[in-house]
Amino acid sequence: MTLAPAVLPSRHILVVDDDTQLREQVAGYLTEHGFCVHAAADAREMDRALEASPIDLVVLDLMLPGEDGLSICRRLSAEGGPAIIMVSAMGEEIDRVLGLELGADDYLAKPCSPRELLARVRAVFRRLEEVRGGAPKRGKGYQFQGFMVDTLRRQLRAPNGTTILLTSGEFSLLSAFLDNPQRILTRDQLLEIARGEDADVFDRAVDVQISRLRRKLHACSDGEIIRTVRGAGYMFDVAVSRP
Repeated sequence: MTLAPAVLPSRHILVVDDDTQLREQVAGYLTEHGFCVHAAADAREMDRALEASPIDLVVLDLMLPGEDGLSICRRLSAEGGPAIIMVSAMGEEIDRVLGLELGADDYLAKPCSPRELLARVRAVFRRLEEVRGGAPKRGKGYQFQGFMVDTLRRQLRAPNGTTILLTSGEFSLLSAFLDNPQRILTRDQLLEIARGEDADVFDRAVDVQISRLRRKLHACSDGEIIRTVRGAGYMFDVAVSRP
């Protein structure tokens, strides 16, 4: 008897935008491409949707009535919530950087094509495969400066035992550094190692995410762990061991 292949559950996406027509268009397009899509017009509706369904990723508009997208992004990231792709009609670099600083996994300027949004969504989910869905991968354990890293669970624990919340992009960069300690890595090398085929999508975000990762490590440890080598790249400048 031939067994039918296992069918992976659909990823759940929540589209948060106060523009009804645009919200319905985005939700419809993502639904056509196999995702289970929910929709919300503001933070209150978003919170209800998050309580009702296991949301994997939020497509979040920056300009919302009531609580704005940046505040929502900060709150969801602090709670260790779903991945976030922020979308804004403003498109200013300062808004993009601030969104990434607050924990967004990516940022898109409006108007953006549905195909580009779909590519970004798929890229985020590829990086989350080790957490949910897809083939299980073998985890690795690392130690450095009192920190403990479990790549299977995608967890980083500080020397005092507390868990440090990282976005999927930050954890990908940390993993790249851990596999190449005390070695100068150029920006392009980091993108190739950490992002793989998604590098062309996320190249402008890498510096922001490294800065954010560096601050989180420094808050729990003395000394410089990620060092900038002027004109060359970045170095994870501490010894790394495998327990």
